[in-house]
Amino acid sequence: MADTPKRPENLVLNLICNIAIPTLILMKFSSDKWLGPVGGLLVALAFPFGYGLWDFSRRREMNLFSIIGFVSVLLSGGLGLFKVGGVWFAVKDAAIPLVMGTAVLLSLRTKRPLVRTVLLNDQIIDVARVEAALDARGERPAFERLLVQASYGLAGSFVLVAVLHFSLVYSILRSPPGTEAFNNELGRVHLLSFVVVALPSMVALMLVLWRVIKGIERLTGLSGDAIFHAEKKAETKA
Repeated sequence: MADTPKRPENLVLNLICNIAIPTLILMKFSSDKWLGPVGGLLVALAFPFGYGLWDFSRRREMNLFSIIGFVSVLLSGGLGLFKVGGVWFAVKDAAIPLVMGTAVLLSLRTKRPLVRTVLLNDQIIDVARVEAALDARGERPAFERLLVQASYGLAGSFVLVAVLHFSLVYSILRSPPGTEAFNNELGRVHLLSFVVVALPSMVALMLVLWRVIKGIERLTGLSGDAIFHAEKKAETKA
């Protein structure tokens, strides 16, 4: 019996629940006239939190990044409720990607480095074919060295995220916590983080992935098309 294909995540709904609605609430509905500073923060945080639970119940798939995102939401709510200064929001937003980068490097000491999970997705890349070609050409040690290099590149992209996030948050969050102005600034951070943080880090991640794909081509002798699953190539052509 064939495995039931996993449902893809709805990217549009993801952006709406995790960025658009929280930003709108924080910037437009956190005044005393509407929800108030604390109420606005809680309602804004409820959307990414609720989306995470709904997406998990729908796809039954939890990964390291979902867990870290969940913890991030809880920390943001806790810091807001305790009226902690903006610098601690900056520290929190920098600490999470730093922890992720450290986890990537520490996983090199395990049998399953995280770089395999992040970059060598078996739903897209034909890992079995790649590994067979590596064994046939005796390039397995060189491939492992490639993964180590990719792990350092991946960890470096998380460091980049940490620096960009800290700089963004620290430069914008200036008002006293628990005020309408603070929530408005938090909304600006949420909105700008996609451009200032997400896009540069995505480019860095794509560069690491590109080097891995090129390295696989060189070590296996396979063409770029042969590395990917046939059904994925068919979908791309369609």
